[in-house]
Amino acid sequence: MKIHFKKFLLSGLVIIIFIFYAIYERLGNNVQAGDGNNTTPPPVASGQIFKDGQFIGTTADAYYGLVQVKAVISNGKITDIIFLSYPKDRQTSVLINEQALPVLKTEAIAAQSASVNIVSGATFTSQAFIASLTAALNQASRI
Repeated sequence: MKIHFKKFLLSGLVIIIFIFYAIYERLGNNVQAGDGNNTTPPPVASGQIFKDGQFIGTTADAYYGLVQVKAVISNGKITDIIFLSYPKDRQTSVLINEQALPVLKTEAIAAQSASVNIVSGATFTSQAFIASLTAALNQASRI
């Protein structure tokens, strides 16, 4: 009985350590998709007033393809985000992006910034979206 309890306790401890490690990696991992030579500027601050117009972001590597967005600004606010390019040549990419792109767009418009959550299962696309939108919003910035 004692041996089984010790094994159970040890197994539980290993699982808890794994969970904490996964959380640590998730929160501490700020690596952008691409070749490691990331020069993407930091996201524009939330709530900032932008210049009106349409601003095209840089093309960002999403590993399975490229992502590029156009930010539409009206009355100083993000009113639309148009996807100019995104990975869609593989069936898996199509399925992932059908779900991820609307979420990223909605979050960015709600936040009025590129500071959005990474969509689970679409990490590379999310990171590339953030990079492209950040570049577009930096062009639209009044600062």
